[in-house]
Amino acid sequence: MMIQPPRMKQLLRRMIDIYSPSGKENDLLDYLKGYLKRRGVPAVAQPVDESRYNLLVLPDTDDIQLALIGHLDTVYAYDIEDYGFNLEGDQIRGLGSADMKSGCAAMIESFLEFQGARNFQAPVALCLVVGEEENGDGADKLTDDYHFPWAIVGEPTDLIPCLSCYGYMEIQMASTGKRVHASIAGSRQNATETLLHMMLRVSQFLREKHPEVVYNFRDLHSNPSGFSSPDRCEAWLDIHAPADAPIGEIVTALEEVSLGGLSPVPEGDMNFHIETIDAGYRLPEKGSMVETLKTTYEGRSIPWETAEFRSHSDANQLWTAGIKPVVLGPGRLEDAHAIDESISFDQVCRSAEIYLELMQRLFV
Repeated sequence: MMIQPPRMKQLLRRMIDIYSPSGKENDLLDYLKGYLKRRGVPAVAQPVDESRYNLLVLPDTDDIQLALIGHLDTVYAYDIEDYGFNLEGDQIRGLGSADMKSGCAAMIESFLEFQGARNFQAPVALCLVVGEEENGDGADKLTDDYHFPWAIVGEPTDLIPCLSCYGYMEIQMASTGKRVHASIAGSRQNATETLLHMMLRVSQFLREKHPEVVYNFRDLHSNPSGFSSPDRCEAWLDIHAPADAPIGEIVTALEEVSLGGLSPVPEGDMNFHIETIDAGYRLPEKGSMVETLKTTYEGRSIPWETAEFRSHSDANQLWTAGIKPVVLGPGRLEDAHAIDESISFDQVCRSAEIYLELMQRLFV
């Protein structure tokens, strides 16, 4: 069993050229379903909502011991004009190249080779899911219907196995008030100013009290108001925290810090709403799957080192569902979501070889 790099490169080219932001993955799903069918690998469409589905390749037996899991959606292109496939030497550029269409292509290629050797009874599944960049509804649906003890999640880790993952909080902060003419707005507090004070208090608190967390303000905007002060302003706050960070204490303190000591806009209010909390986790370096993965690395003369995945992913939801996920894929997290997102094709090939050898060692 050996992977076929030309076939995988052509697959990856087609996957990147098919625009598939969260919520609009169907064109890519339909293509991959046909791609697998043409190669004699039947895939099951698992409905996620009225128009979207996960694409699953399941073993003949009902017993699944390992699932290779990748998400097919990307962030939206927004201001990226050229988001298609570009090849410059070993570097492949394009939206989703690192996060994580390359990981998906490597999983598909390794699975094709493994299935091609007639390992239909092996208790391993290929799960291509939707919605990871938004609310993870694909992973939620997957764990509603299936359970398995181990998963490989192909997020970009630079081929370093991550046995632990940061936790994640998504928080909406907002201030409301009364719209007034801009010429008198300076004589009164307005919704925008109140929100900015909230954000500054949160920033200072996190820098001083919890330097271990990574925080990010995004999507700051106010209601269109013309020549007047806006009646609402909001921002979203992302917080990524190490697996052992006291998330409950942090979020409680954040609410007190952001709302305490500030006077709301006259005839207005301040809001601190927790939209998402995903727990982090830390796996011990033991168990047949981890030990076999370590043997695979040693056999390939790849230094064995583990790391903590610093972003949330479907792995967090898998962990909550009682599944042990190892995050391992080609590409670097630093290149994900970037305008010039790129990945080394050589590393994509090496990841496919690792996935294939892992399945061989576990199930053949």
